[in-house]
Amino acid sequence: MRQRRFLTAVALGMFFTQSASLMLAPLLVAMANEFDTLVAVAGQLATATFAAWGVSVVTVGPMSDSFGRRPVALTGLSLLSIGVVASAFAPNLETLMALRIVTGLGGGMIPPNSMAAVADSVPTARRAQIIGGIMAFATLSGVIGVPLVAVAANSGGWRLPFLVIGILLAACTLLNWFWFPKNEDAGLRSLSFFSKYRLILAIPVFRAALTVNVAQRMAYIALFSYLAAYLIKTYDMSVGAIAVPLALVGIGTVVGSYIGGPLANRKDRMPLMAISSLAGGAAALLLFLIEVPVWAAVAIATGAVALLSVAWPLMITFSAEISTQSRATGVGLLGASNQSGGVGGAAIGGVLLAASGFPGVGYLCLGATAFSALVIALFMRQAKP
Repeated sequence: MRQRRFLTAVALGMFFTQSASLMLAPLLVAMANEFDTLVAVAGQLATATFAAWGVSVVTVGPMSDSFGRRPVALTGLSLLSIGVVASAFAPNLETLMALRIVTGLGGGMIPPNSMAAVADSVPTARRAQIIGGIMAFATLSGVIGVPLVAVAANSGGWRLPFLVIGILLAACTLLNWFWFPKNEDAGLRSLSFFSKYRLILAIPVFRAALTVNVAQRMAYIALFSYLAAYLIKTYDMSVGAIAVPLALVGIGTVVGSYIGGPLANRKDRMPLMAISSLAGGAAALLLFLIEVPVWAAVAIATGAVALLSVAWPLMITFSAEISTQSRATGVGLLGASNQSGGVGGAAIGGVLLAASGFPGVGYLCLGATAFSALVIALFMRQAKP
């Protein structure tokens, strides 16, 4: 019973953390209108979030090992809930930017610490199944959480979703206070942890994998960050009306992640990942380049997101293989590359959107995936299971 409650608290924390990370997409147009700025400028709120998240996800490992899983979990969730709730009352874009940095710092602490805590607490035979189930549940934030953000914003303005998710995060923090295990034996192992970073980064194929992951996540985040704004601007949809399209696109993420699991054990997994991501980049360009009926656009976006999501479980598996006895460190570095890609996707996508319109975002997606395919062909062809 105690373990079930602990896993429930962790799963809810992961779900709402992901929701807080992705919630900006349907709100960009409304926030740009209120603060009298461009959508591309408002999109830099995502850049700030991912940048702070990337810093946090790299440093949280030593903190977790030195001070224990429970204090890090409670600190991260507290920062996250404070940042999100306070965002509902931000008087200007600059304040909101600062609060998104707080949100990113808190959010980046949750996934690696949660996965380490679960690995510490569950039997080895069930570890992969439970971690996979929690990650799948967190992925549903794109199917459930983000569309509900759109519905809430349509009913009460863009500030209401921040207030609702912030309150839910505060409740989740309370659950973790009562249900997170207290019987930990954390030692001071930060120096050893950093030496593992150096050892893993000395592996050439791992550095290539990080480069590939940055490029692919850049394409994914660029597409997801500006998709809602594209639907609103191009098809004159309300914020509430895009809830269903965003839910369908979120299903694409779940499907792509599910397909990527079995591919991770194939000998030809690297060429398949390159082809999948390249096809996803081409679909993203097609979406932004030509105007088709709205549901055809949603179908293209869903397919593009699914194709771009295939690589994520494959890259996690590859990272765990390469890093052997330092798996948490390797996965943490992969998470940092995720956020680096998020920064690039949101920032460069915003610049291209301001300069050349939505087709510029599509060209970014195709260019990033083409670059990742080139790196795979040159440096990762022999990276077999």
